[in-house]
Amino acid sequence: MATGTLLYSQSGGVTAVINATASGVIAEARARKVKVLAARNGILGALREELVDTSKESAAAIRALAHTPGGAFGSCRYKLKSVEADRAKYERLLAVFKAHDVRWFLYNGGNDSADTANKVSKLAAEFGYPLTCIGVPKTIDNDLAVTDCCPGFGSAAKYTAVSVREAALDVAAMAETSTKVFVYEAMGRHAGWLAAAAGLAGKGADDAPHLILFPERPYDEADFLKQVKKVVARVGYCVVVASEGIQTADGRFVADSGGGKDSFGHTQLGGVASYLAGKVKDELGFKVHWTLPDYLQRSARHLASKTDVDQALAVGKAAVQFALKGQNATMPVIVRTADKPYRWKIGSAPLDKVANHEKKFPASFIRRDGYGITDKARTYLEPLIRGEAPPPYGKDGIPTYVTLKNVAVKKKLPKWGG
Repeated sequence: MATGTLLYSQSGGVTAVINATASGVIAEARARKVKVLAARNGILGALREELVDTSKESAAAIRALAHTPGGAFGSCRYKLKSVEADRAKYERLLAVFKAHDVRWFLYNGGNDSADTANKVSKLAAEFGYPLTCIGVPKTIDNDLAVTDCCPGFGSAAKYTAVSVREAALDVAAMAETSTKVFVYEAMGRHAGWLAAAAGLAGKGADDAPHLILFPERPYDEADFLKQVKKVVARVGYCVVVASEGIQTADGRFVADSGGGKDSFGHTQLGGVASYLAGKVKDELGFKVHWTLPDYLQRSARHLASKTDVDQALAVGKAAVQFALKGQNATMPVIVRTADKPYRWKIGSAPLDKVANHEKKFPASFIRRDGYGITDKARTYLEPLIRGEAPPPYGKDGIPTYVTLKNVAVKKKLPKWGG
């Protein structure tokens, strides 16, 4: 039996399946008789020594995590800088780990989280503390390097494709006397994976979405309006999907909300759909409707992809296995072994190959005219949204999600001053 404690922490924007990964982590650790603590509100909880004892949760509650959206232990957007710049914080983390006999640290997040786990592993080695750090992949943006796809993306992609198809049927029904253009805004700051997933909503040349705006391609307003006018003339209506991160040729975000920057230095975005709708209405005179799904894209567990759920559980289980084998500074990744039929397995990657390496939407996946996806993109995307894994529903017609007790562990250190 392994000795020591495993600490699990969730980071960044949550997904419809991040709790499935947590379920996989805790179930696998229990099977191996390893105690699991979880940090409240991500890395902040570790710094504040706000830890919860997952052994206080029933097996049924841990299983129910697999169909519950959100972040069961709380997440946060909090970026640790370099070890040199934030050394006191890293040393505080090690002090908390030592106080609670944490020998395995699993950080469930994206690029920055992989970077943090990597830095913590190096600091532990410097201090001679036996700690194995594992990055666990998660993001709806699908922009992590090395892994074929990211848990969380498949479900958000499915929600996007289904929502666009259903909305398009609505627009088609009303186009003769009402709405001519519908604009759907998808998340994606620098990578257009989620906007591209909307392309799965249709297959024919006249099927919605008719135009997709990718952050990988400069936004040309004159050409965009020209294309909208052409589609309306040909089809009778036009469905547009735009990534929140589209930029002009000079690198300016089309929709900068003016809300300042977050702890990662990211400009707060939002409002692309509203902006585009206003331009279409003013310049072309068409009646327009638009939508900003925002959090709905990443919280829609009721429409999750079974492929995504299975992969989220798998990386959680593998993360524990890697940790107990001492595979320090690594991440379990998804490896695609075949397209037809789609097959995948779990592989591993060193954190320094993942951390801060952003995977953009490939040029070969974007249609030659810049406004749609190619067959190559469809081959990649389609398997990731396949299968249904609906949550159980109660008699009230609402899914039965679980709320954990999150029993706090007694603190052993002085209060962190921040």
